Amino acid sequence: MNITEYTVEKIEDPTGILSGERYEFFLTLEEDEEDELFEDGTIQLKVLFFVEESEMKVLNYDFYNSSQDKYLDFALEEDELQEVFIFCSSHYKEA
Repeated sequence: MNITEYTVEKIEDPTGILSGERYEFFLTLEEDEEDELFEDGTIQLKVLFFVEESEMKVLNYDFYNSSQDKYLDFALEEDELQEVFIFCSSHYKEA
């Protein structure tokens, strides 16, 4: 998986009910045209990332085709999820 662009934004909890901090990432992915899951358009991975003291984790993610304005029903493999976790844990402070 090759991340070509990204944005990160801290999500504010106006109620103060939720513990920790949440960050929303949009990761633009470079696709392999020979991949069986290849789709025309720009594929992004929308990631909800959680941080509290020493705990960090990916809460949720969705694949999104921004050119066609639709969500895709794909799942990450374990090694890809670990790669996303490492990326998010390295970049969440930029929000």
